[in-house]
Amino acid sequence: MTADVYSIIMNKIKIMFVCMGNICRSPLAHSIFQKLVNNSGLQDKFEIESSGTTGQHVGQLPDQRMSELARKKGFDLNHRARRISPHDFEEYQLILAMDKDNLADILYMGREEKELPEIRLFRDFDPGGYEGSEVPDPYYGGDEGFENVFNIVLRTCKSLFERLKEKNGF
Repeated sequence: MTADVYSIIMNKIKIMFVCMGNICRSPLAHSIFQKLVNNSGLQDKFEIESSGTTGQHVGQLPDQRMSELARKKGFDLNHRARRISPHDFEEYQLILAMDKDNLADILYMGREEKELPEIRLFRDFDPGGYEGSEVPDPYYGGDEGFENVFNIVLRTCKSLFERLKEKNGF
């Protein structure tokens, strides 16, 4: 059974963005969403985090290419990579996976939990996407891949933020 994030009226809505290594897509979403929250003065209503489904980059800063692009666009990626843990299923109400492989990994990791938070694809909130849309992994691509991912993540974070504000009366 999963919680419905829209019906959660709590002190804070706790959201986790998840990709594979937590060095490109999820720290970008983390930074963009956090800036939207901060600029709206709603820091007391949201807690934002990001993680990866693998541990290969734990402790590392985000990918330099993504960090440079984000900085040029006004966002600071100062997050250190971490791996999602069983504790996160208890702590966060909304866990958003960047692609279907990460979604499957998250669901597998939570298979023994008594109650799971709402776990969905990030782009379920993308007004420019469609059901099942994924955020492509730009890691092995060129600059245009990072730019594409930035645009997807920015658009989706804005949409998600507006939906959560509306549904929770902020």
